[in-house]
Amino acid sequence: MKALIPQEIIEKRIFMIRGHRVMLDVDLARLYGVPTKRLNEQVRRNIKRFPEDFMFQLTKNEYQNFKSQFLISSLRSQFATSNRGGRRYLPYAFTEQGVAMLSSVLKSERAIQVNIAIMRAFVKLREILSTHKELAHKLNELERKIEKHDAEIQAIFEAIRQLMKPPKSHPRKIGF
Repeated sequence: MKALIPQEIIEKRIFMIRGHRVMLDVDLARLYGVPTKRLNEQVRRNIKRFPEDFMFQLTKNEYQNFKSQFLISSLRSQFATSNRGGRRYLPYAFTEQGVAMLSSVLKSERAIQVNIAIMRAFVKLREILSTHKELAHKLNELERKIEKHDAEIQAIFEAIRQLMKPPKSHPRKIGF
């Protein structure tokens, strides 16, 4: 079955904020095919389903840092829905659990399919990160072994140099 949304598109919309992998409300709304305002409206109507570890609102500083860090021109155009020229509120960030909970408040067929694709992207990302951690650990072990071997090789070279030195000759006294 062909994916509704390519995995790569979803993966590019997962960010690390406050130590959590999250997706922003504007990206989720776009993927679900609903206005951001409607997505957040459904969340507010079901706010008990979204504790802080499922969803949080970015601070003004986080939002400014985020915009400058990722240079998101596409988001800027999406944010321009207000008559005052931009968002009236700061974006919400949804953790993996929050995205899963969205499936219970957004009940369209598209929402179900998009939610499955997003969950798969989070799982894939977790697997990739796990592989990288294992690889980093093995690399650290290898570096320690090499450092140990380097010291041993240096000691061998030093011993060889000592053996290669000509013996100290003592001046002979010629006795008459």
